[in-house]
Amino acid sequence: MKYEGQETYEITVAGLRRRLPIVPINDSLWIAAFVLWGDVELTNLSARLLAERLRAFRFEYLVSVEAKALPLAHMIATYLSDPQTGRYFPYVVCRKSVKGYMKNPLTVKVKSITTAAAQMLVLDGPEAARLGGARVAVVDDVVSTGGSLRAVDELLRRVGARVVAHAAVLLEEAGYQDPDLISLGTLPIFTR
Repeated sequence: MKYEGQETYEITVAGLRRRLPIVPINDSLWIAAFVLWGDVELTNLSARLLAERLRAFRFEYLVSVEAKALPLAHMIATYLSDPQTGRYFPYVVCRKSVKGYMKNPLTVKVKSITTAAAQMLVLDGPEAARLGGARVAVVDDVVSTGGSLRAVDELLRRVGARVVAHAAVLLEEAGYQDPDLISLGTLPIFTR
């Protein structure tokens, strides 16, 4: 979409309308900033809809990336849980730095469209051991280039986990191409 000085972009996600600020990424690229933090209504509704679509897959763990997708992952796990039987669905978070409490962490580099420098994704050793041989679904808030998804997939491949589904609230247009990605909508990118 052509950027002509717009300050906001209006989107409807899961039947809810939101006005997103348009922010510069560099001199020729702008994005509509989609942040779930603090939007309980949108987070819960998006999580419920994604959980319903993910139920078609058989998996033991949900895996997400720190930090903006954490409330989404938590709510998806909540919707996949069955409190009546005491079965609470587990999720694992790939962190963006090695923490002092981690034992034998696994790392992989990742480049995000919204971050100037390369970052790392980290899977704590005990979580990596739990995921070994498991079927997992990977969830994120927005998929742009797919760099984060590929980095998570690489960590999971290294521990012997099998990714059976990828899901995100939104997919940015003209970026990541995967017809199997479960998403609730598309975000435009803005260029001159």
